[in-house]
Amino acid sequence: MVDLLVTYMEMSAPDSAPPKRAPLPGAVVARERLDPESYLPLYRAVGEPVNWDQRLRMPLAELRAFLQDTSTHIYVMRLDGRPIGLCEFAGVGGQHVELTHFGLVPDEHGRGLGSYLLDSALRAVWSTRPRRVWLHTDTCDDARAQPTYGKAGFVVFDRRVETFPD
Repeated sequence: MVDLLVTYMEMSAPDSAPPKRAPLPGAVVARERLDPESYLPLYRAVGEPVNWDQRLRMPLAELRAFLQDTSTHIYVMRLDGRPIGLCEFAGVGGQHVELTHFGLVPDEHGRGLGSYLLDSALRAVWSTRPRRVWLHTDTCDDARAQPTYGKAGFVVFDRRVETFPD
């Protein structure tokens, strides 16, 4: 078992600033309906460095149902057609939407693509009119996670140490 500091953050209104512009030509963000065969390689590529495993532990039928659920929205960033990042939400269409996974493949960090992906995905989710969008991040996540979320408009509403399987 491992103890992690988990930080819970939320937004209660969409960003009022103008939308971010794509930092590179060929960078496109769009909602995609993915099947497990196209989702899992991207999930691994983005999440392996920070120990994402939640979707890898899901039985295939459960993962397929999650991906097909109308309240699951996955925004994929493609650079010249190649998938390089994802922003995944659960509960879209409800009052409280959770940002469940967000990130880029490691080779694309530091180019302004992550903030563009997050901004584009959040704007799309806010168009469904939730009361809030929330997330949690922990000490295993990239050190840039909390500052990135803060710049996007998220604020901390709770912190606590939680125990997870090793």
